[in-house]
Amino acid sequence: MADVVELARGWLGTPYLHQASVKGAGCDCLGLIRGLWRELYGREPEEPPAYSPDWGEVGQRELLMAGAARHLVPVLREAGMVPGQVLLFRMRPGAIAKHLGVVSVGGEAARFIHAYDGHGVIESPLSLPWQNRVVARFVFPEIP
Repeated sequence: MADVVELARGWLGTPYLHQASVKGAGCDCLGLIRGLWRELYGREPEEPPAYSPDWGEVGQRELLMAGAARHLVPVLREAGMVPGQVLLFRMRPGAIAKHLGVVSVGGEAARFIHAYDGHGVIESPLSLPWQNRVVARFVFPEIP
């Protein structure tokens, strides 16, 4: 899935904009994944419902997990973390999963690309604190 990483790097520098999904103009973490989907498949995976910036603090339903499971292919927990995988993060214990990113570099010096409030789309080290927040990994389905 090296092409996923190449596509994701094309979004670097896009400003953070809640609910947006436009390369170079603005996106949030879901918008980044939606944008990659459109670049890969030529269409939107589904129309997301409106969501507030604090949606992950007020609900109990795993909406992001369910959406990822509808469109992406789960990766077994024991499988290695490789470039192109989509990461789903739980930002604090007991909270719902609410952040997404794409592995850009695997191995000891792992990195990921994500849209982060106050920073925009950036490539960050997949440090131990970030790794400990990963609750699921997925890959984009094969292009038919």
